Amino acid sequence: MDLILWRHCDAESGEPDSGRRLTAKGIQQAQRVALWLEQRLPDRCRILVSPAERAQQTAQALGRKFKTRDELAPGTSVEAVLAAAHWPDAIDPVLVVGHQPTLGEIAAFLLADSDIGWVFRKGADWWLSNRTRDGTSTVLKAVIAPDLL
Repeated sequence: MDLILWRHCDAESGEPDSGRRLTAKGIQQAQRVALWLEQRLPDRCRILVSPAERAQQTAQALGRKFKTRDELAPGTSVEAVLAAAHWPDAIDPVLVVGHQPTLGEIAAFLLADSDIGWVFRKGADWWLSNRTRDGTSTVLKAVIAPDLL
């Protein structure tokens, strides 16, 4: 199974947190990363998105249907996101559009068995794969930042 973690793109500051929208820069970031993803994501990929406005806008750039999941909201836990994605048991790839620090904590947990999260830049996409060759392991397939596209 592939698990793709996409941090929402650059957003305006303000309150309420859940209503923060993407900036012009964030919209451009989302469009660039969405183009890269669209060329690589299988048609059967499930897309799960935080209910926060900035995550919704980020996912909309992809132009595919997605499901909004409350358990992906800011401040959620690693366990809640992995349960929503059915990691590692899902058959189809899953794209999660969410927030820092949770996405960094997921990457650290899966790749280094660490509870100290890593930093995800705004708009960054981390593509992980669950491999079952001589046991189960998580493999990092790609890391893409919008400014590299």
